[in-house]
Amino acid sequence: MLKPLLLIVICLTLLGLSLRLFYSGWRQGGTERVLDRLNQGQPQITVQAPRWAGLERAFLRAGLGRPTERIGLWLLLWAFAMLIGFAVAGLIGLLVLFVLPPLALRGYVSWRYQRRLRRMIEQLPQLLDHTVRSLKSGRTLADAVLGAIEASEDPLKDAMGRVQRSVQLGVSLPDAVSDLAELYERDEFRLFALGLKVNHRYGGNASELLENLIKMIRERDQAARQLRAMTGETRLTAWVLGLLPITMAGYFLMANPIYLVAMWHDPSGQRMLATAFGMQVIGILLLWRMLRSL
Repeated sequence: MLKPLLLIVICLTLLGLSLRLFYSGWRQGGTERVLDRLNQGQPQITVQAPRWAGLERAFLRAGLGRPTERIGLWLLLWAFAMLIGFAVAGLIGLLVLFVLPPLALRGYVSWRYQRRLRRMIEQLPQLLDHTVRSLKSGRTLADAVLGAIEASEDPLKDAMGRVQRSVQLGVSLPDAVSDLAELYERDEFRLFALGLKVNHRYGGNASELLENLIKMIRERDQAARQLRAMTGETRLTAWVLGLLPITMAGYFLMANPIYLVAMWHDPSGQRMLATAFGMQVIGILLLWRMLRSL
């Protein structure tokens, strides 16, 4: 009696949240479209952070757009998936589909963000080098940076488009780059923004400053490559430890399915499998955090 009641409560909660978000988006959609058209070309002033600010920030950094436009639909699909999992595998299936999709989504967004950020850092010296050449040809610093953004490639061009739009709306170039640095939280962007602020306030030789920044970024990249080469064995060991239990479970399912099926239909076996799954998830998360620190 407890299992169906728990499932009904979870499904009704998620369904109510999905319907509320859908209704709110449907009511505000027309108004937001009108406001967007009216605000084109005008500076945007953010008074209050959106309700899903953290989720939007993670998706924007990963280059996935804004997730809040369809979050009600995704929550509804998640509720249906948990319902199917409960119907097929009982409480274990409900628990797995309650925990696994958020973890998988977080892992995918983090992986995409790291890959995109790595590519952006590799492209940044080229953008700065283009800026230096434009400065030496007589252009102003702001024109040189904006021209370098136009000449760059994705994903850096897409990310720096945020700077372009801010400058077109009247924001100063140092403040626009500072906003980008706070979004991506990398020292390379922070140093770029700091150099622009110092040059904007006190003047000086911007070409020399950017050339030193290019040299520093390339040295950091070379040091990071050496560190990855030195810790390659540790990373491989972590991957083996994380995948070995999953591989063994798959082998047992193919070689002797009755071995695990018998545990699945026994209450104590279900508790053992649930405990093993939870320990495996915790171990993978710990290994992932250890790898991130290397």
